[in-house]
Amino acid sequence: MSTLREIRRAAERRLREAGVDTPELDARLLVQHALGLERDELFLRMETSYPEEVEARVAAMVERRAAREPVGRILGHREFWTLDLALNPGTLEPRPDTETVVEAVLGAVENPGAPLRILDLGTGTGCILLALLAELPRATGLGVDLSPQAVEAATGNAARNGLEARAAFRTGDWGRGLEERFDIVVSNPPYIPSAEIAGLAPEVREHDPLRALDGGGDGLDAYRAIVAQLPGLLKPGGIAAFEVGQGQAPDLQALLRDAGLEVTGVFSDLGGVERCVRARNGRS
Repeated sequence: MSTLREIRRAAERRLREAGVDTPELDARLLVQHALGLERDELFLRMETSYPEEVEARVAAMVERRAAREPVGRILGHREFWTLDLALNPGTLEPRPDTETVVEAVLGAVENPGAPLRILDLGTGTGCILLALLAELPRATGLGVDLSPQAVEAATGNAARNGLEARAAFRTGDWGRGLEERFDIVVSNPPYIPSAEIAGLAPEVREHDPLRALDGGGDGLDAYRAIVAQLPGLLKPGGIAAFEVGQGQAPDLQALLRDAGLEVTGVFSDLGGVERCVRARNGRS
C-alpha cells in the first residue's frame, strides 16, 4: 500500500519524465478523479494509504496522459467559463482562449435582460452558446454543427448545466437553410491551415476531430462560408463574433467589411494573441 502523497508524487514524476507541460496540475486532476475526491479532500488525505488497485487505476490514467491524451479527454469533461462540459469524439476540447469570444459579445450587449436570440455555428460542446445563455437570463439560442456527435454532446451539456429550456441544437451546414434572423451570431470554426495540421501538438492532432481543425489551404474556408451567410442571419444592428487563429484577424476583418459588416473590435486572449473579431450588421 502507498500513501496518497506517494501516489501523487509517482504520477507527477511519470508525467515529468514524459515531457508533459504541467505535470503537477495534471497529476492532481487525475488522482482526484480516480479517487473521486474534491480538491480540499485530496490535501486532507495525503497521508492516507490506498490499496494496490487504486494505485493501478491512477497509473493507468497517468499512462494515457503520458501518451499525450488530454486530461479533459481522460476525465470526459472540461470546465469552461462557469460551466462543466462533457466531451465526446465529435467535439473539440474547449479552451480558455475561446472565452475571449464570450467576453467580446457580453461587452457589446446593451441590455443583458433583453430576450435575445443567439446562433452558434459549429457549436461543438455548445460552450460559447451555453456560456452566453448563463450570463443573459432571457436569451435563447440555437447551436448548429455538422457532427451528430457534437449535437448530442451539446444537448447533454445544456441539460447538465440547467440550460436545456433555452437552448436547442441541430445538425447543419453552417447557417444554410435557416430563415430566422438572430441578434447574435458566434462561431469558433476550423481555422488551422491544412498543411499545419501535422505540426500540431499531439494532444490536438491526435484527439480533436480533424473536421473541427482543418480550415483549408489558408485556414479561412469556414470564415468565407459563414461571412457570406451573415447578412441574412443577423438582424439589423446584430452582433457577430468569431474566434480566429494567430495572425488571422486582419483577413477576417477584410472578409467582414467586404460583406458590408462593420468591424467593432479585435480582442486578445490572455497570451496577447488576437483571438476574436467582433462585427455589427449595419444594414436594414
